[in-house]
Order: sequence, then C-alpha cells, then structure tokens
Amino acid sequence: MSDAITTPAGRLTALARAELTLLGRSRGTLVAALFVPLVLPFSVWSATKDMDLEKAGLTPGTVVLPAAIGFSLLFAVYGALVGVFTARREELVLKRLRTGELRDAEILAGSALPAVVTGLVQSLLLAAGCMILLDVPLPPAPYLAVPALLAGLLLCAALAAVTSAFTRTTESAQVTTLPLMLVSMLVSMLGSGMAVPLEVLPDRLASMCELLPLTPVITLVRGGWTGELSAYETLGAATTALAWTVLAVFAVRRWFRWEPRR
Repeated sequence: MSDAITTPAGRLTALARAELTLLGRSRGTLVAALFVPLVLPFSVWSATKDMDLEKAGLTPGTVVLPAAIGFSLLFAVYGALVGVFTARREELVLKRLRTGELRDAEILAGSALPAVVTGLVQSLLLAAGCMILLDVPLPPAPYLAVPALLAGLLLCAALAAVTSAFTRTTESAQVTTLPLMLVSMLVSMLGSGMAVPLEVLPDRLASMCELLPLTPVITLVRGGWTGELSAYETLGAATTALAWTVLAVFAVRRWFRWEPRR
C-alpha cells in the first residue's frame, strides 16, 4: 500500500471511491436520490398558485428553490445514506474496516461522501434551474445560503447514521426513514417552509414548525435569496441548526451500530 493511501485523505478518498462504485450498482437508491428530487419541485410550483405570496414578500421562485434543495437533502443524502450505512453494517463491511487503519470518523465520512457530494451537486443544479426557469435573481445574501446548505448536508448525513442504528435490514430502511420523511414532507411542507413558507402560516403553527430539523436550513436558504432575513431571525435559525447538528452528532457517537443487529 502506498504512502498516499495511508494518509487520512488517501484513506478517505479510497473508501469514497469504493462506496461510489457500490452506490452506482443500486438502481433503487439511484432513482430515489437522483430523480425524485427533480420531480417533487413541480408539485410545489403548482401549490404556489394558491398562495398569497406577494403579501409575504415572496415569489414562486423563492418558494420552489429552497423546497428543491430540501428534497435533495432528504432523498439524495438522508434516504440514500440510511440504506448505505445499514447495508454495509449487515454485510460486515463496517466491522472489517474498523480492523484496519481507518478511524471511525473516516469510515463514516468516506461512506457518506458520495451521497453528500451528490446532494451538493444536485442542490446547485436545482438552484441554477430555478434561477433560469423561474426568473430567480442571484442571491443577495449568499453568506446565508451557502453555510445553510453545508449544514443541511452534515445534518442529514448524521441523521441517516442515527436512523440506521434502528434499521435492521436494507429493506426496512424504507420504513425507518418514513418518520423524518413524513415530518419533512407533510408537516414540514405545511410548516418548515419546505413547500409552504412560514410567512404565510398562522403564528402558533409557524412557531412550532421553526423547531423542526430542516426548518433552519430552509429558512436560511430562502433568506439568502430574498435578502430579507433579520439579524434576530438569522441568529435564531443558525442556533437551531447548530443545536440539531450537535444533537445528531452526539446521537451517532452514542447509538451508531458497527455490527449486524441480531
């Protein structure tokens, strides 16, 4: 083994390359990760026709764009990685990797890297598509949108690792991912701002939905494009995002399983 492979970066790259090859062989995962996030924004666009967006200072583009990024985080990162972590654990891949030079953090990061990069690239392409097709201008506050996207990628990867700890098989991953999926696509579509902006919701419901995992990410991404997020709102969203990320990372360290469930 060359010296390049024995460095942390080399080990991480080698593991990510191997994981990318395996990911490419899973047609079901590829369809869910690559095509579903491209279709769902059309339903959001249709829903904007019945919203009073002008009163909230929004446009169809500034609603659909954050929603598209949210769907990419859910399906390309979270949904895909629950299956990846579960499959590698049940196939004893994770257990074998721990007997080598790889550290635990490197194993998790290398396994997650292809899905995270896919989610990042997909989010950028969806943002560009929305800007072109829906006449969305360049974001006046990219310093909000970019960190929010990166935080969302990390959060969804960590939540996937936590969920995999309670997932017995790759088949059951379709069930264990449902709670977060439903919360994010039903409650969150009605409240976290993924499909329906918080600005057009009743105050009490909006306050409750502000505490959901993806709410701060979507809020900051939308604020990056509208440029109308106050310092108080920005601080609140950033604090919530940080709290969820810290909680998710702690949960991974506490409950992630490296050996098959019996």
